[in-house]
Amino acid sequence: MLSRSTIRVLRTFRQPRTMTATTSRAFSTLDLIPDEPAGPSVVTAKIPGPKGIAASAEINAIQDPRTHVVVPNYELSKGNYLVDADGNVLLDVFAQISSIALGYNVPALLDLARSDEFVKAAMNRPALGSFPPVQWASWLKTGLLTVAPKGLDQLVTTLCGSSANETAFKCSFMAYRQRERGSPDVAFTKEEMDSCMLNHSPGSPQLSVLSFKSGFHGRLFGSLSATRSKAIHKVDIPAFDWPCAPFPELKYPLSEHVAENEAEEKRCLEEYEKILIEGKTTRPVAAVIIEPILSEGGDKHASNSFFRSLRLIAKKHDAFFIVDEVQTGVGATGTFWAHEKWGLKEGEEPDFVTFSKKMQAAGVYHKKETRPNAPYRNYNTWMGDPIRTLQAREMLKLIKENDLVSHTSQIGAFLSSSFESLFSSPVASGKVMNFRGQGEGTYLAWDMASPQMRDQFLGKMRLHGIQIGGCGEQAVRLRPMLTFGQKHAEILVSTVEKVLKEL
Repeated sequence: MLSRSTIRVLRTFRQPRTMTATTSRAFSTLDLIPDEPAGPSVVTAKIPGPKGIAASAEINAIQDPRTHVVVPNYELSKGNYLVDADGNVLLDVFAQISSIALGYNVPALLDLARSDEFVKAAMNRPALGSFPPVQWASWLKTGLLTVAPKGLDQLVTTLCGSSANETAFKCSFMAYRQRERGSPDVAFTKEEMDSCMLNHSPGSPQLSVLSFKSGFHGRLFGSLSATRSKAIHKVDIPAFDWPCAPFPELKYPLSEHVAENEAEEKRCLEEYEKILIEGKTTRPVAAVIIEPILSEGGDKHASNSFFRSLRLIAKKHDAFFIVDEVQTGVGATGTFWAHEKWGLKEGEEPDFVTFSKKMQAAGVYHKKETRPNAPYRNYNTWMGDPIRTLQAREMLKLIKENDLVSHTSQIGAFLSSSFESLFSSPVASGKVMNFRGQGEGTYLAWDMASPQMRDQFLGKMRLHGIQIGGCGEQAVRLRPMLTFGQKHAEILVSTVEKVLKEL
């Protein structure tokens, strides 16, 4: 049974949202997914059930299954609901790992997959850097470039978020050295060409990328060197000697800790600038990389003014600025790009914005001056995938037609108010703390009292029909799809309350 305070919040937000010029009525999930299940359904005593366990055991013969959560049946999954091997129907508020934008088996996307254009793109996969299809410019202009961040009109497509970040690193290093030489037309010296083949300077310069404590940027060698979230990702792997700056540890509720949080952000900014200054004489920082919300590291937030200061300080010290929107991009935070909230002025925009996950495609937006000065310097066989580019184009069209970014902002406001009410009630006392993400769409998180309680909470939520995720040591994070609606939200809030009573 919902508490009275939670019921009051639910009633308040059942009022229709304000219509905009682009929508004649509020979005309904059924507009895009008419046959979505009506709700969760759990048919096994444990999740995964016997069929799921057997499926993982079969995979174990050829791959490590220890990271399996459930083994889904994707043919039966629909919309916001994930169906597992045992037939359990779970409301998915994690979207794999924040990587599904619209839902499972969305009819409009299935229609795209059946089209002649898509089939031929899939069956004739090109080496895009050397043999792009004749439609390539058109596909980019009508898809990925329609959402290019302000000031960034160039695009390199890649295979995943990690490779997007590594591409941005390479572009930064090359542009940094090009700037030092004074012109893209200055030829490389023989010493540079010979020494780089031995991994020695000056051809392999002692440059670095600065990242932040608790940040996550991928698991390839360069991106892993910038990752600072969990030791298990990094242990035993050789790494570049790159600097790590502190990220603010804010206290919640924010309204009750204004002075302390301002002091903490000031401390971090001072240490950050000190690293940039000191690095100039040892290992210059060619690029700074930051997530708008430090996701895998525990959903850590900072103020918009803090992020704007990061950008301005990087610019002051001639470091390129990379915004990693792999997890925060594509509408999850109630704006298409999370960094739109920072209040950056003209000339202050990032040098690079990386993306993947909810876009399904991956890549880097950048400025023309950061193009490499010669061909093949940022190159590989595939350089992305035409079918993912077509998929992204169709999803972006549906997001715009259904005003899903605004919808996500509205649903996020409902969830935020609902959880604030629930978490201030006795049922959450001693169990939930540090609720955060207000104003960031559905990008909400909270901490449980201990890592053990967090894991117990996630397991019990699954048994009640909700697939939800964690991050950091003891955080619970929401990552629903953009089609997540009012009914889904009510199911989620009531289930969280039910599980908190069981802990």
